[in-house]
This record gives sequence, structure tokens and C-alpha cells, in this order.
Amino acid sequence: MKLLISTGEVSGDLQGSLLIKALKTNAKKRNIELEIIALGGERMRNAGAKLISNTSSIGAIGFLEALPYVLPTLNAQSKIDNYLSSSPPDAVVLIDYMGPNIRLGLKVKKKFPNIPIIYYIAPQEWAWRLGDTGTTDLISFTDKILAIFQEEANFYSNKGGNVEFVGHPMLDFYRNIPTREESFKRLGLSSDQKILLLIPASRKQELKYILPTLLRAAKLLQDKDPSITVLIPSGLREFDGILNNSLNEYGVSGRIILSNEVDDIKPFLFSAAHLALAKSGTINMELALNSVPQIVGYKVSRVTAFFARYLLRFNVKYISPVNLLLNKMLIPELIQEDFKAEEIFNAALNILEDNSKKEEIMIGYKNLKDKLGKPGVTERASKYILDLLAQ
Repeated sequence: MKLLISTGEVSGDLQGSLLIKALKTNAKKRNIELEIIALGGERMRNAGAKLISNTSSIGAIGFLEALPYVLPTLNAQSKIDNYLSSSPPDAVVLIDYMGPNIRLGLKVKKKFPNIPIIYYIAPQEWAWRLGDTGTTDLISFTDKILAIFQEEANFYSNKGGNVEFVGHPMLDFYRNIPTREESFKRLGLSSDQKILLLIPASRKQELKYILPTLLRAAKLLQDKDPSITVLIPSGLREFDGILNNSLNEYGVSGRIILSNEVDDIKPFLFSAAHLALAKSGTINMELALNSVPQIVGYKVSRVTAFFARYLLRFNVKYISPVNLLLNKMLIPELIQEDFKAEEIFNAALNILEDNSKKEEIMIGYKNLKDKLGKPGVTERASKYILDLLAQ
């Protein structure tokens, strides 16, 4: 059996690698010889996929921001088109990566109508709208949607989709969380340090629009409390040097966790952290599931913000999945004009100095976990995919 998995960006590569491991394990149990071809990144390659094109660093939010990736995206699409023509797979799995994956799904369904298409981690259309309707054509080309949120499952079911709620894959990540004492030892920290995590970027544009503001906020916090030490996990190898130089440029005391170390060290980082300043995205769920208080921020270019607000009429109640799922502002969000170092500094002090605020966040996190299903998510997802392959 030959399976094509398509995704992009850092988070998609991570989720793809987890799914590939589960697929390989379950295929072996069923005596299925499974070949996996992929658009993805190094994590997926290491998990056993043959990469047609590396898309882990191809991704942007916005119009101007996406321009540098037009040619790499077209190149990746050309490679996958050639592959499909010469060696069609038995099934296609799409993971996140909305624009390219929807184009690919529509193309596959038109050219190969009998190839089943599964969408795992679908666009969060239940949470946002573009204009008056704002829905994609996802239902028209998918044979199965594996939903990670119950709201997502309900949304697509109501539109006639064939949906299974599998739960959120982050539930499978950190079942045995190390203690803070163990984590401080592993990270070479002293007990009198307060750890501030900065998680600014999984896309290159975020190094420009998000990183400087987070570093300025971190410097303000360190000026007030010198015991604060900053740790910044790097999302991609190409970010390692940029992050290290930026840390020095802004005079922030701390260190970079290099991209090749992050996956192994991440549980210790989360356990050690007193607070995280993070961009919006999957990382917000990881922080919540590991009980790390957080402040979320995001910013794009002024041109993109104008187009989104006034021309596309993009509308979303909250930008972090944590607040979206709880339908309340549990963790502070600072967006666009409000994304300022002073605002982040004040929000951080409110959490660091007010135990009742931290307790409120922890209670909210507990309520969040109850909404995410049960562990074993990638195991369930892999079984549904193999069942479809076997039909």
C-alpha cells in the first residue's frame, strides 16, 4: 500500500511524524507493507517517510508575507503533480496547511476520483469566518475528516461530512511530565532562577513581527526582576543563529535551545517554566496541557491587517485555540496594535505576582483538557486511515 501525506510548516511536520510512527506500527500488526510518500519535513523523514519536497519552512500568514514562498510552493506543487501522474497513491492524507492542501485535495479528487482522501487536523472553520460565508470546499473532496476538536467534528458533520472525532494529538505527548526540580537539573539551572519561555516563531515572518516585541518585554521583566532567565526554543535550524544574535542584540539574559535539541528537551522546558510569552498556534495547546501560564500575541504587516479586516472581513473571536475552545479570555491575547512590549510586561506581572490569576489559568486548563478527548489520538487516527486503505 502506498500512502501520500501532505503537510507544511513546523507544526505539520511534527504531527505528520507522530502519525507516521503510528501508521507504521499498526500496518506491521496488520501485515500491511506500507510505503509513505510525503510533503513535509525532517521529522517526517526520520519517522520513515520518503520526502518529495521539504515544506517545513514554507508557510506564511498574509499577502506580502507569502510572496517569498510563491516559487518554493509552486516547485513543491510541481513535484507532487509529477509524482501523482507517474505513481498514484492508494490514499491521500492531508494535515493542516490549508491553502496548498485544499488545492491538492481538489486536484486529486478531479484527476483520481477513486483515491480516498482523509483530512486530519482540518482548517478551524468552526472558529473563524471570511466574509459572510467563509467556508472552504473541503467537504467536496474529502472521504473522511478526522477531527481533533469536538466543535470541528460538529461543524463538518452539520455540513454533511464523514467525520470522526479522534481528539487532540497533543494529549499523546507528555504523559510523564518531569518535576521542576528534575527539569532544572536537566537544563543546568539554579533553584533561585525564574524561567521565562519565549516562543516567537515557527514561520520566518514571525522573527520580524513578533520576536523583537517579545524580547523587549523580556528585557523589561529582567530589569524589574534579575532572577528571570529567558529560554528560547528554536523552531527551525535556520532560526538558531538569528535567535541567538537577537538575544544578544536586545541585552536579554538567557540562551537558545537549538532546533536539534528541542524535541528531547521540550518536556523539561515546560516543567521548568514559570511563564511563557508565545505566538498563537499549536504551541498554546502544548503549554496548556503542560500547565504553563502564558501570554499570547500576534502581529502581521499593516497591509495584511488591512486586507484581512476590511476586504476579506476576516473575523475570529480569539486567536489562541485555548481561548477559542473555552470561549472565554482565559489567557491574555495581544493582537496587532495592542501587541506592545509594555502591554506584555504588565500582563506578565499580573500573572507572576498574583497567585489567584495563576490558579484561574490552571482551572481553565483543566476544563480545557476535558474537552480534548482521550489519549491515543494518533493510534485512533492511524486505524481509521488503514481501515480506509483496506476497503
